[in-house]
Amino acid sequence: MKKETYIYGIRPAIEAIKSGKELEKIFLQNGLKGEGFRELFGLIRDLEIPFQFVPVEKLNRLSHQNHQGVISFVSEITYQRIEDIVPFVFEQGRQPLFLILDRITDVRNVGAIARTAECAGVDGILIPSRGSAQINSDAIKTSAGALYKLPVVRCNDLKESIRFLKESGLTIVAANEKTELNYTMADFNKPMALILGSEGEGISDELLKLTDQTIRIPLQGEINSLNVSVASGVILFEILRQRNINL
Repeated sequence: MKKETYIYGIRPAIEAIKSGKELEKIFLQNGLKGEGFRELFGLIRDLEIPFQFVPVEKLNRLSHQNHQGVISFVSEITYQRIEDIVPFVFEQGRQPLFLILDRITDVRNVGAIARTAECAGVDGILIPSRGSAQINSDAIKTSAGALYKLPVVRCNDLKESIRFLKESGLTIVAANEKTELNYTMADFNKPMALILGSEGEGISDELLKLTDQTIRIPLQGEINSLNVSVASGVILFEILRQRNINL
């Protein structure tokens, strides 16, 4: 792990949070106690920073320094708020287009999706704070730097974020191979957000219940699924075609 991507120790983590430094997640040693830990955990809960309790052996593998049971991963990017982005896009006179990534855990897939999304003029990507790939140097490298340019929203509750998008006038479309509607037959010429799920688990049922429309990409070969980053490109450029953007 690159030294500059993490902070070790209880007090450094507290000071980093108080100074406004964005943290991707925090590993906490199982059974950690004490006044310093209580202060840190209070900040973690108040600011809803992703965290995970792990065995001390895992922390020792990550750092040979005196980590005091805490290793904090510094975010490579600055996350944004969906409540700020949507009004801005409307004020610019554009039709909003967002991507929602559900349970996509491969950092290279996330990076590849972001690269395609930036090229396609997507207004932002929403990812869950837990159960998703970390936006690290590998993701940024795969994105060819797109993750520095494209707004990324880290959501503690994707369902609430989707409800906000719906209340803002966006149509929620999900890519799901179990539906019958060919993606080329759907109407994308409207404010919308596209949900993409992991190749193994797909989109969770709780998110599917919030969608307005499901679409699929028809396949001709024996392999019954596309890589999710490839699927994102196929659909995004159909959206651009329908919106009459001169490619």
